[in-house]
Amino acid sequence: MQIEQLKPIVEAALLAASQPMTVSQLGDLFAETDEVGHEQIARALEALAADCEGRGVELKEVASGFRYQVRQDVHPWISRMWTEKPSRYSRALLETLALIAYRQPITRPEIEQIRGVVVSSNIIKTLEEREWIRVVGYRDVPGKPALFGTTRAFLDYFNLKSLDQLPPLSEIRDMEDPQMGFEQTPLPARIIKDLPIDPDEIEDAVAEADEHEHTEAGEAAVEPATEANLETAEAGETEPTTADEAAAPADVDNDDAAQHS
Repeated sequence: MQIEQLKPIVEAALLAASQPMTVSQLGDLFAETDEVGHEQIARALEALAADCEGRGVELKEVASGFRYQVRQDVHPWISRMWTEKPSRYSRALLETLALIAYRQPITRPEIEQIRGVVVSSNIIKTLEEREWIRVVGYRDVPGKPALFGTTRAFLDYFNLKSLDQLPPLSEIRDMEDPQMGFEQTPLPARIIKDLPIDPDEIEDAVAEADEHEHTEAGEAAVEPATEANLETAEAGETEPTTADEAAAPADVDNDDAAQHS
């Protein structure tokens, strides 16, 4: 099938779908006799994206696939079509979401440690209801706190294809609270890219990250002790290893004193 024949079919499918569609999902629309491969669909998508230049809509690739959407520069006028005002979120909610996005997987106590305040249960509930975050595992510490990570719905909402497209922290101007000093906190920046959907795979990914942390912590604990031992050996200091050895010098001194007396 020629690209010009393929374009209207792909365009109609994307407009009719309620969710973004992947190349694989678009490929399922065609039978084997149509002889349409993924490469042809990808070329048709590129051509459709080019056709949108100068128009009020654009073909955008997000985490869940491709979709048509209103361009940002015309959105202020189009938004007047809906009487319902968009939701406004508190600073605390946005800060919590940002921490989860940049530090995932992260626990609620870790978020509270960075922000310096208790995280409201309503904030976590709201983010879960919006399907922006989900539980991806549990930290292997007492209490087994839940580990939170972002979802594909989060990426779709913010027009992101992957977590790599998140803006650098240095470009985020609205985080003026000194408690939000990411680089000054002891928690390392951890982002697990493209978290798997399968719960078993999620547990494996989190367990592997925790094991790596424990290994690094063990090596760090051994190194100071080794250096201390080397310094002691170089100084020629030798400590008695048994109670008998410790008592031996005292016994010798007593015998010498008795002979002189």
